[in-house]
Amino acid sequence: MPRKPNAEFMKPMHPDAVLAKVVGNGPMPRTAVVKGVWVYIKKHGLQDKHEKRMINADANLKELFGGKSKVSMFEMTKFLFKHLK
Repeated sequence: MPRKPNAEFMKPMHPDAVLAKVVGNGPMPRTAVVKGVWVYIKKHGLQDKHEKRMINADANLKELFGGKSKVSMFEMTKFLFKHLK
């Protein structure tokens, strides 16, 4: 029996201007936001080469991560959801 997706995670949310620079404008579910940020990280080579759990922030991500230049992938979601309405 297939798992039913959690309705709360699938509810469309609106990214603010800071997050929109990374994932684009328009309503999207939280899962799509996280996926979009990972696409951005991979495209720009921002995942730490030695410690894969860490993300090295460029200017856009630094703004998104509250000024931090390095965050863990687990910490990242906490910062992302502050930029969703």
